[in-house]
Amino acid sequence: MIDVAALGEVLIDFASRGTDAGGYPLMQALPGGAPANFLGALTKYGKSTAFLGKVGDDAFGHLLLGTMKDAGIETRGVVIDPRVFTTLAFVTFDASGDRSFSFARKPGADTCLTWEEVDKSLIEEAKVFHFGTLSLTGEPVRTTTQKCVAYAKQQGKLITCDPNLRKPLWRSEEEAKAQILWSLNQADVVKISDDEVDFLWNCTPEEGADKLLAEFGVSLAMVTLGPKGCLLKTKNAVCQVSSPKVTPVDTTGAGDIFGGSAVYRLLELNKPIADLTAEDLRYIGAYASTAASLSTEKSGGIPSIPEKKTVLAAI
Repeated sequence: MIDVAALGEVLIDFASRGTDAGGYPLMQALPGGAPANFLGALTKYGKSTAFLGKVGDDAFGHLLLGTMKDAGIETRGVVIDPRVFTTLAFVTFDASGDRSFSFARKPGADTCLTWEEVDKSLIEEAKVFHFGTLSLTGEPVRTTTQKCVAYAKQQGKLITCDPNLRKPLWRSEEEAKAQILWSLNQADVVKISDDEVDFLWNCTPEEGADKLLAEFGVSLAMVTLGPKGCLLKTKNAVCQVSSPKVTPVDTTGAGDIFGGSAVYRLLELNKPIADLTAEDLRYIGAYASTAASLSTEKSGGIPSIPEKKTVLAAI
């Protein structure tokens, strides 16, 4: 039995590490991709996971495959395609530390996964099916994602979603909103950032959580608030948790690690979401917020996930 299967992108994050004499950024290659980071956290904390996606038959694709295997993620659902390159993301930072993303993805391997290539047995074996919206940015992976979500719902799986907005990957903001709103309508559990709430509805995190519960049928809304922590809400309970103070080096992947850590704690509770108390939500949110915060003190997604004992000590 697999605890969580996730579909989506695994890619290389090139993170800026200063500039040369001509002003060009010096880049460090790191494993990335939101669903892969999400699974990395779950696996780090003892859950069994499987990844569904595609990489190129190139050096970076094989490196990523090795990283996932080393992390303990089941990779038999990863297709290696010699016709396309593994997706590359370039992350640069301004003077205040805010990130900008550029992508080499026209197309990238992750966008080329077809429904016929998906190992459906991994969805069948899983308790939870997770997806994000980067796999809704183009075809054929958009249709593949839609079919996988429908298949997982037919199988009675818990559906989790992370919008993970990356504006440069969409043809327009209107298209991004439409696809993100579709994804929210599919999910039982949603992890969303305060910036994404603002993008979709121009409202407060609290109002965004209420919208997810009342208008989209979400059972558990988790809104991350950056360094301020997180807000978790169900129809019967609510809890806001603060984050520990850290000195961030790289925030890339922190939201994904929050999501994976939160689902880990949700699975540990082994309770229907409707029965979760405010204390249960604190149990989830405190761990997830702390793990995500600590991850920003190191570079990369999967490599930055802190040990469980480190998280518990920091809570």
